[in-house]
Amino acid sequence: MSYKRIGFGKRVVLVLSFVLLLVNAGVVFADVKLPAVISDNMVVQRGMEVPIWGLAEPGEKIEVRFDIYSYGWRTTTDKEGKWMVKIGSLRPGGPFEMVIKGNNTITLKNILVGEVWVCSGQSNMQMSVRSSANAEQEIAGADYPNIRLFTVERKVAEQPQSDCVGGWAPCSPQTVAGFSAVAYYFGRELHKELNVPVGLIHTSWGGTPAEAWTSKDVLESDVDFEPILKRYDDAIAKYPQAKKKYEEDVKKWKEAVKKAKAEGKKAPRRPSRPFEPWNPHSPAGLYNAMIAPLIPYGIGGAIWYQGESNVGRAYQYRKLFPAMIKNWRNDWGQGDFPFLFVQLANFMAVNPEPAESAWAELREAQLMTLALANTGMAVIIDIGEADNIHPKNKQDVGKRLALWALAGSYGKKLVYCGPIYKSMRVEGNKIILHFDHVGGGLVAGGGEPLNPAPAAGVGVKGFAIAYLGLAEPRPAGADRKFVWADAKIDGDTIVVSSDKVSEPRPSEGLGEPVAARYAWANNPVCNLYNKEGLPASPFRTDDWRGITVGKK
Repeated sequence: MSYKRIGFGKRVVLVLSFVLLLVNAGVVFADVKLPAVISDNMVVQRGMEVPIWGLAEPGEKIEVRFDIYSYGWRTTTDKEGKWMVKIGSLRPGGPFEMVIKGNNTITLKNILVGEVWVCSGQSNMQMSVRSSANAEQEIAGADYPNIRLFTVERKVAEQPQSDCVGGWAPCSPQTVAGFSAVAYYFGRELHKELNVPVGLIHTSWGGTPAEAWTSKDVLESDVDFEPILKRYDDAIAKYPQAKKKYEEDVKKWKEAVKKAKAEGKKAPRRPSRPFEPWNPHSPAGLYNAMIAPLIPYGIGGAIWYQGESNVGRAYQYRKLFPAMIKNWRNDWGQGDFPFLFVQLANFMAVNPEPAESAWAELREAQLMTLALANTGMAVIIDIGEADNIHPKNKQDVGKRLALWALAGSYGKKLVYCGPIYKSMRVEGNKIILHFDHVGGGLVAGGGEPLNPAPAAGVGVKGFAIAYLGLAEPRPAGADRKFVWADAKIDGDTIVVSSDKVSEPRPSEGLGEPVAARYAWANNPVCNLYNKEGLPASPFRTDDWRGITVGKK
């Protein structure tokens, strides 16, 4: 399949000749069909050759005109009826019209040229504007006709699909309420700062793991992902028996409900459904149905908010998450497009003592993913809710993602990231911590001293330290016991120590500091920021075996 531009006059002659030939031959070709993402009200990506594609009869001649050009693009469908042209590179603006001609003619209206971002993940990406903070006010003020919204209908597929269900709509109080809050607040920041149209493609599903958004080929290519596939295959093999048992249990449950109602007692809980084939947790199931149909639509980048469903396998996420990002980039064929993600928020009860944490390990895996080129991470360790895995403050999430995009993709000179641990050194009984992204300097949030003394009975601080020789019956460095630490800002460094030991005595195996951790907990009490108000990412200086190692 090939394509080329043709002049307007020559194009008319060729198209008319082609139509007359079809009429004389008595041939009826199939109508041109476009994927859902190519439709009225869409935003096409500026500054690149934009793919426009679809289906028609094999061998059918296709012509595409975009009304800002005096010429069109022509191609011929392949043996499967597929066709594609690439138009552009385009400057921001609109509205425009696009005409696509084959056996039939399709006219797409109200098209804008600007920035397009894919917005994906699990429930915190799916969470709507109507469920976010200040929802009534936000919805009423969402009059942005040059922001366009597209939501992919949630589906699962066994094989990669060529199309999805969805449609573009201008952003308004009538259309924004059910749209992704994170995506909308991110897109709104870009629109205001760049003054260009913004298209947001929302494709998410609550409670889903990263492997559901990763292709089968990628999952099969790494031995560390084999347990994911085997677990699914085993569940499928057991499904007929599990389904039969479930149906029997439901019958018994219904009888128990009737009996409880008659006796005025509380009804029992309904039995849990068995793992079903091609449910949203299925490996590659959402990639096939909700990502593949979008490829190769021209995009500026992607934002991602997910990880909660992989917390129990956080160590595996170190490989799985980067593999998913590379998977998308390879299949999209646009190089290393920007991929920005949200680090998990603080959640659950505050732990009174330093402890191991799978949530901290997942955040570490996300932090490590910054080693991939053109990635960015919004830290939100300060805006979570202890009793709500879906914190309502999605405005700051969108803003912090947008800072990465504005600086990294659009060249804005601004501080876009909070402090990130760089290195450490030991001085006596203290550990000196160095950071990147200190911005205007390190500060303690809320105007309080860094790492203030906790309230009576709480006993939680943001920094913890491990010394040799403090724990019984073995040294702390051996049993990796951490104690809460005092921490002070010293220029662009943090000095961490504890009054457990006044001076180290290495000859006696006492007092040597060996590691420090910050915000290493499910729901840490922590307050390290830079002067621009961006929080420091949780981190640890050690690489000791975590509690999720080996869990695949």
